[in-house]
Amino acid sequence: MTYGDEATVRRILRESGDTWAVVGLSTNTRRAAYGVARVLQRAGKRVVPVHPKAETVLGEQGYATLAEVPFPVDVVDVFVNSGLAGEVADQAVAVGAKAVWFQLDVVDEAAWERTRAAGLDMVMDKCPAIELPLL
Repeated sequence: MTYGDEATVRRILRESGDTWAVVGLSTNTRRAAYGVARVLQRAGKRVVPVHPKAETVLGEQGYATLAEVPFPVDVVDVFVNSGLAGEVADQAVAVGAKAVWFQLDVVDEAAWERTRAAGLDMVMDKCPAIELPLL
């Protein structure tokens, strides 16, 4: 199944806003989250690290949870395993995000249904760093 058609991908990347909370982003430069966050920054997005360590990454202050981010977040990009991703999607709804993006291999169909039912755009099992050049 495809979790996010081309129109939804385009809308999130172009129209949903430029503040992206990247859940799972740390200072570990070998992790996929770090590379994707750099691509998002180069595309003009503000990347907000969300990680239990609340580290500053790529020049942006980190926060331990989405609830701690003191300003609106437009898109929540999720780099945690599928077993934890649904909780992050619920937190994205709670903080008023416009969209949720589950990275490659992150799939939670129940979270997909809940998030879409709450009115958010959602993409699952895709990577914005791969999709951006295709726009």
